[in-house]
Amino acid sequence: MVVIATLLMVIQILYLAWAGPVLAQESFYKGKTVRLIVGTEPGGGFDTYSRAIARHMSRYISGAPTIVVENMPGAAHLISANYLYKIAKPDGLTIGNFTGTLLLGQVLARPGIEFDARKFEYIGAPSRDISTCALAKRSGIGSLQQWIGAKNNIKIGGIGPGDFTYENPKILEFALGVPYRWWRAIKGPRRFALPSRVVRSTGCAWIGIPSKRLGARR
Repeated sequence: MVVIATLLMVIQILYLAWAGPVLAQESFYKGKTVRLIVGTEPGGGFDTYSRAIARHMSRYISGAPTIVVENMPGAAHLISANYLYKIAKPDGLTIGNFTGTLLLGQVLARPGIEFDARKFEYIGAPSRDISTCALAKRSGIGSLQQWIGAKNNIKIGGIGPGDFTYENPKILEFALGVPYRWWRAIKGPRRFALPSRVVRSTGCAWIGIPSKRLGARR
């Protein structure tokens, strides 16, 4: 009888240890609203899959909170990342989705970065991006070797410093010496999605193939 009573006591203790945090989490999130801050304007890749996540994520959180997407574009995701770190309350009700190249900017001490990436809590990577450069046919360039030897600059559209559309061409220029001229897409990623139609000379688009992006929480 003593053995049975002891065993029942151990089971009860283990159950309380497991159920306590779950019940506490459910009571915290029940009836709450979680904001998913996206560092781009509506319509781009970040915005699209953030809204897909928001539609289904609630069912996997105890308490089933409402999840809403808020767009906070500007400075190649930097405004949203700074907001997440400096202004958003660290109460578990705000999630950020911004480009991972911002973390490199902190390492390089780039001006304008006001966050410490080491203090974010990273909860997942909804996608991975492998960037691919596509040149317009009118450029006459059909290989990397031809681009390296080109006499004219290739126009490359991008968002701004900190975004992969700006950083990747810089890396190519530094490593391979490819000639290019960067221009800012002031209306976001959709502005340079089809360079052969948007740009009336040689064009270049950076196409993200699913790979890795960062999500951070405060």
